[in-house]
Order: sequence, then structure tokens, then C-alpha cells
Amino acid sequence: MERQVLVWRSLLYVPANIQRFIDKAHTRGADALILDLEDSVPMAEKVSAREMLPDSIKSVRRSGADVLVRINRPLRMALADLEAAIRAGADAIWVSTMESPEHAQLLSEVAREVEHECHRTLGSTKFAAIIENPAAFFRAAEIARADPRIVAMGLGSEDFALETGMTPDSETLYLPKQTVQFAARSAGIMPLGFFGTVADFTDTDGFTATVRRSRRFGFEGAAVVHPSGVPILNAELTPTDDEVAYARKLMAAYEEAESNGIGAITVDGKMVDVPIVERARRLLTRAKAIATKDHRKAEFTGKN
Repeated sequence: MERQVLVWRSLLYVPANIQRFIDKAHTRGADALILDLEDSVPMAEKVSAREMLPDSIKSVRRSGADVLVRINRPLRMALADLEAAIRAGADAIWVSTMESPEHAQLLSEVAREVEHECHRTLGSTKFAAIIENPAAFFRAAEIARADPRIVAMGLGSEDFALETGMTPDSETLYLPKQTVQFAARSAGIMPLGFFGTVADFTDTDGFTATVRRSRRFGFEGAAVVHPSGVPILNAELTPTDDEVAYARKLMAAYEEAESNGIGAITVDGKMVDVPIVERARRLLTRAKAIATKDHRKAEFTGKN
């Protein structure tokens, strides 16, 4: 069965303890909003931020965006965050420092219990698995397949660089990011990220070039800490009109040839065979899903 196309071109972090950011989040245009209970929330405010989740989720959902909650890593905090997020109606959990397949399965077991208790559809709460240390990196392919809730995977650039003694930049992060991308693809889930870090959000031209390059390497979405990155991600990770038109042209030519018993053809002087046709098919499927997502966001925006 073909997986559902997940449209998370842009995911915007929103500190879950700062009301003014929560109030504005739905105006930012992101495909998904990550209510952050982790790094952006001081320890003294984590409980109150968690208690705010029901109202916060309702507020940020006004845009039609999917809502994720980033949970803390110490297990007792993680479980409290997880339960609160599910009860508040989060669509997914952003699991920073996903340690292992066993870690994913433990969190999934708890999620199932909470879903049952609050009468949510079992398995409806999805996970985005973030790899942040070398031990997890070497098990990325196992983690990606560990549980059906895992629908996306990425590398936590700053934390991974810290744990490995690297300077976090596009050169040092190239291999680990691409490896995690391959692990995600091998499991049929969405690869998240770009060749850089979320720390430098002021260079919009540089960020545009980075996202454009990252799309060529197979990335489909990324998280940013500043709203300025949202329109760039949305634009650069959306197939262009020319790409869509050419994909349709390829599909039409190939389908006509196939009906005549021909398996490989030439279009505009280039050979077209099964892999090229499949790439075109996937691009059209993604373009359709993105159009549906954007239409849904526009409908929600019109209601507010």
C-alpha cells in the first residue's frame, strides 16, 4: 500500500510558554507548528507550558496547520509531556533525541494507552523521530522502521554536532544528514532537514540556496526557529509549474507508448523509461497533496 503523502514542507517552532508567539503562530503560513516544551522553555516554566497545551493547540490550529508537540528527553518528563500532548489533541509528537527502536516502541506503547483512555483513534498520534547522538545515528534505519507511528525522521544538527565534536555547518553535516535521509527513505517515511542548521536564520538568500540544494538531495521538509524561513521552505519545496507540466507531458507520452506495447520512449530528445516515469508520477502525487494542503490552509485562514 502506498503511504499517504505527508506535507510538512515547513515546520515552525513555537515556544509553548510564550502566549504572544502562540497567538501569532497561525498567521505564519507553516504546514505544521511545533509547540516546544523542550529547549525554548525554562525548567521553571515547563509544567505551566504543558498545562497550556489544550488552549495552545486550539489556537495554533486555526491556520489549518498540523500541530506537533516537542517533548523533553528525561523519561519522566517525556511521558508527562506525551500524555498531555495526546490528551490536548496534538497530531504528532516531535521526539528529540530518539535513542533507539526500543525507545520508540516504549513511547508508542504509552501513546496507545493514552489514546485508549481519551477515546482517540489508536495509532492516530504520529511521531517525528529526531536523531541527535552517534549511538542513535548508527541505528537510524532500525529506528525508522521501529513503529508505524513514525512518519518522519531528521537529524538534530546542533545537538549532533555537539555530541560529535563537530562544527555545525553544511560541510560537516552533509554525511550524517544524507545518511538519515536514506534511513527515512528506506522505511518509506518523510526525510526532514537541510544542509545547515536552524541557528542562522538572518541570511534569507543563503537559506534559500541551502533549501534548494537540499531538495535536490531528497529532503521534503524542515523545521525552522524563525517565521522568515517558512515562505522559503514552502516555495522551494513545492514543485514548480514547469516541473508539473513536464511531468504531465512525460506521463501522457509514456502511457500512450505503453498502450502500444512500447516500454521506453524519447521525449524532447531524452530517453524516458520506468524510473523517470516513476519520478514524474511521484512529483505529481506530491504536487497534488501540496495543493490540497494549501487549499485547506486558505480555507481555515478565511474563517479567521
